[in-house]
Amino acid sequence: MGKSYSYVRVSTQHQNEDRQLLAMLEAGVEEKNIYIDKQSGKDFNRPMYRKLLRNLEEGDILYVKSIDRLGRNYEEILEQWRILTKEKKVDIVILDMSLLDTRKGKDLLGTLIADLVLALLSYVSENERKTLKERQMEGIEAARRRGVKFGRPEKKAPDFNSTYNKWMSKEITADEAARMCGLKTGAFYYRARKRKANISK
Repeated sequence: MGKSYSYVRVSTQHQNEDRQLLAMLEAGVEEKNIYIDKQSGKDFNRPMYRKLLRNLEEGDILYVKSIDRLGRNYEEILEQWRILTKEKKVDIVILDMSLLDTRKGKDLLGTLIADLVLALLSYVSENERKTLKERQMEGIEAARRRGVKFGRPEKKAPDFNSTYNKWMSKEITADEAARMCGLKTGAFYYRARKRKANISK
């Protein structure tokens, strides 16, 4: 009988892993055998997952809350599944999907069903992420069209017009003008170009 391990991943340092941890403890995994990464799926820099892989031995059981914790996309999830089941020869239990439990149906039919379900769920999971990203981009674009501005608000420079006029008449240098406005020189030049363009319209 092998040991029981679990892998938990949350996408940011601010997300709470308690829900996944509770599920692992209820599954009977000892706290010392729970490996947690707080990393974006985009970066996929997962030091604890790599450590877990090194510790897993043939016959061990790995519990994961949901299939998307294993990878950032369809290909990655399938590759990690292959490494775990074929190379490391461990069993995987996906708690959110009872069909994905390699302890059941060790015959050819059971393995085939698990592989088909895995491929389908991985594909659906990736498509959901893509759809969410597309909706976010559409929402940002719609907000821009409504006049919503993103990013830092432009810093207000005190008495920019008079300083600009002094600079244009060569009473002061650009560095001095920028300093008087509380701006960096590059930012002053940017404002100056915008003002000149507006005047010439």
